[in-house]
Amino acid sequence: MKTALRIAAVVAIAALVFAPLRLNGYLLNLLYTTVLYVALAYGWNIISGYAGYFSFGQIAFFGIGAYATGLLVADQHWFWMVAALAGGIVACALAVPLGYVMLRLRGPFFAMGMFGMAQMVRVLVTAIPATGSGAGLFLPPGSSLTGVYYWTLAICLGAIALTLWIDRSAFGLRLQALREDEQVAGTLGVDVTRAKITAFSLSALIPGLLGGGYALFLTYIEPDAAFSSRLDLQSIVMAILGGVGTVWGPLVGGIVMTQVSEALWARFPQIYLMLFGGLLVALLLALPRGIVPAIASRWRAR
Repeated sequence: MKTALRIAAVVAIAALVFAPLRLNGYLLNLLYTTVLYVALAYGWNIISGYAGYFSFGQIAFFGIGAYATGLLVADQHWFWMVAALAGGIVACALAVPLGYVMLRLRGPFFAMGMFGMAQMVRVLVTAIPATGSGAGLFLPPGSSLTGVYYWTLAICLGAIALTLWIDRSAFGLRLQALREDEQVAGTLGVDVTRAKITAFSLSALIPGLLGGGYALFLTYIEPDAAFSSRLDLQSIVMAILGGVGTVWGPLVGGIVMTQVSEALWARFPQIYLMLFGGLLVALLLALPRGIVPAIASRWRAR
């Protein structure tokens, strides 16, 4: 069984690597969007799925990464991949002091606090004259959709590998202990603050790196795109639909939701949002724990 899964994983990765050689612009764009959403869902899953801190503000780090990359490319003329890497590091570094403040909250207070923090970061970033304020920031050409796709795919695969490590490591057990009962975890010897800050920083690094690639994909950064609530909300729904706190939940949820949404939009452009919303509600009612936990439960029962 394990050998078959490894072979399937190798085949899937090879298909994703060689896909740009065979796909046209529309299909490559769809594949890039799918990989982007899956990677964002994995980033959210670390802090919200494993640590139990439900966040509505991870898009703040996506926007920080996008604007940091844009400034380095437009003003300092850095190579875009190096700039995107620096943007992710900036987002991760800023997550440390923000985490010390925000992780004092818990439950719905943390969720709403993160939403407010994301809006505050958006205002602060766009108030800087160098970012073009509300008018946005134009980026010079220098990247292609294929290059941005490979960058995003590498981050997505790294996020999956990181989640596999978390799921099987002592660090992951500490995060799950925090999720179940933070006070009890502390009495059992878990360094609560360190574990929370580490998880928060890792969950900020992934969208920070993705934001840089997204900025180069658009070649233009403005507040609504860099701090898009739609990106944030859809990645959260994908993780929940697939299965929160699981290794493969964000992958399954991201693929299913992106492809179904695109199919409905192509077939029913006038009412696809209504159809998609109804289908999503039906799936969540039928599978309240998500797709992956439901499949795993039935597999164990058999």
